[in-house]
Amino acid sequence: MNHLVAPSLLAANFGNLQHDIDMINQSAADWLHLDIMDGVFVPNISFGMPVVKAIRKLTSKPLDTHLMIIDPQRYISRFSELGVDRLTVHLETCQDPADTIEQIKDAGMKAGISISPDTPVSSLEAILTEADLFLIMSVHPGFGAQGFIESSYEKIRALRHMLTASGSPALIEVDGGVSLKNAGNLVEAGVDVLVAGNTVFSSPDPKETIRLLKAYSSSNDLKSSDA
Repeated sequence: MNHLVAPSLLAANFGNLQHDIDMINQSAADWLHLDIMDGVFVPNISFGMPVVKAIRKLTSKPLDTHLMIIDPQRYISRFSELGVDRLTVHLETCQDPADTIEQIKDAGMKAGISISPDTPVSSLEAILTEADLFLIMSVHPGFGAQGFIESSYEKIRALRHMLTASGSPALIEVDGGVSLKNAGNLVEAGVDVLVAGNTVFSSPDPKETIRLLKAYSSSNDLKSSDA
């Protein structure tokens, strides 16, 4: 499959959120990425369910929602009711990851599992064929505009090998420090979904930046038709 691009709304202008969502609607973006933070699991608070409800009304793009919160199981059904399409929780917050994945799927959503930079990909071994998506955090979760952690490439390659060996069709998503400079290398390493926040929303032409992020091929070059 061609890789996907999911702009992260955390980097948008919350003073004029509808403007930025309209831009995403008109762009080549595949998903809209939402980061939900509780100030406990990560040292920051982002936005909650009323904002997600408003966002759902403003876009037809699939909502790719990343919970950086403790006790995520408490809120699974609520996010389903809000119209979330994909719900990703942190492995570090789940007592029983397989059960959490099952709950998310039973609620009618695709299930994702994320790991922080200090968590090895080997910790995902038992659920490789259970989740629909695995999110590799390439920065420490909690704040935007951090520098990309270079060791993430090794984790992505290792996870791609593990998924292939297990026969799992799960997608690999990467979030943190994704830019036009490293997007091609990430796709080459095995990433299916690029999450980009500041790279998109701080761009003088966000729609063109999204187009360029999607234009990278696994050969790390822009597709000839888009060059």
